[in-house]
Amino acid sequence: MYDVLIQQMRNEVTRLGAQELRTPEEVDAVLPHAKGSLLVVVNSTCGCAAGAARPALTKALQHTNVPDKIVTVFAGQDREATARAREYFTDQPPSSPSFALMKDGELIHMIHRYQIEGRTADQVAAILKQAFDKHFVPVGKQSA
Repeated sequence: MYDVLIQQMRNEVTRLGAQELRTPEEVDAVLPHAKGSLLVVVNSTCGCAAGAARPALTKALQHTNVPDKIVTVFAGQDREATARAREYFTDQPPSSPSFALMKDGELIHMIHRYQIEGRTADQVAAILKQAFDKHFVPVGKQSA
């Protein structure tokens, strides 16, 4: 039963188009080499992931300005992949759930658990959309 629940939590993110990174090698193949904007979703089994983070991601991705690519690691499940992803989040404490915004392979912004916990999905979606607008060039506005 637990495996079914974990798979549902994974599916909630991957059905939005996120590429799941389950090994350190998969993380290394994507994070440092990603061109453009990248959102890394650090998924989790906790209540704030279910109640706010994953639903907020769904809402935020309906915004006009979204990242070029989305990937996800699952804290507590794919431990080595999550640990490797966190190595790219320079000077940031481990946090799950969380969202890391990267541009051209470099961390540019982090949304930690403390910014998610105790908030509604709409509030967290607003935080994500503000970060997208601040750090990412809107689709169709990139220079040629």
